[in-house]
Amino acid sequence: MTTADTAAPLPILLVPDPRLRARTRAVAPGDGAAVRALVPRMFAAMYAAPGIGLAAPQVGVGLRLAVVDLQPDDKPAPIVLVNPEIVAVSEERALREEGCLSLPGQYAEVERPARVKVRYQDLTGARQEIEADGLLAACLQHEIDHLDGVLFVDHLSPLKRNMILRKLAKELKAKARGAA
Repeated sequence: MTTADTAAPLPILLVPDPRLRARTRAVAPGDGAAVRALVPRMFAAMYAAPGIGLAAPQVGVGLRLAVVDLQPDDKPAPIVLVNPEIVAVSEERALREEGCLSLPGQYAEVERPARVKVRYQDLTGARQEIEADGLLAACLQHEIDHLDGVLFVDHLSPLKRNMILRKLAKELKAKARGAA
């Protein structure tokens, strides 16, 4: 049993919560204990949703921190990214359908660099680098965007973005009426 299995999941913020649009601050050495306590709860929220990535702003925390787990071969393969930054991207582009836990049920084709190299720290503070393509490349870019207050819909045309945001607002309003 992992700590994510026993940790209480955090509530995931939904658009239009303004905290999703705020730029995060770097995790500092003094944040270590808070980050170590936060990570299992972030994984718990992500797995419960279910999702493959979650950034700290999505749970109301303004730190440069994200968790990812694509679960290749249906086995957990969690990655914790502290202060991640994209240091290289390919010229080649890829189109992939994306969704977001903060925009439940909304999906769209997003074009991004096909390959990326990301530099980050792990939970021990050690510097790491990961080179990725395919789904992992898209997921890393998506989560790092969150740390800068950018949502996947910001990569769409204004027309497509507005259609998705209006549809989500309508669904959330209907859900709220049903719960009342």
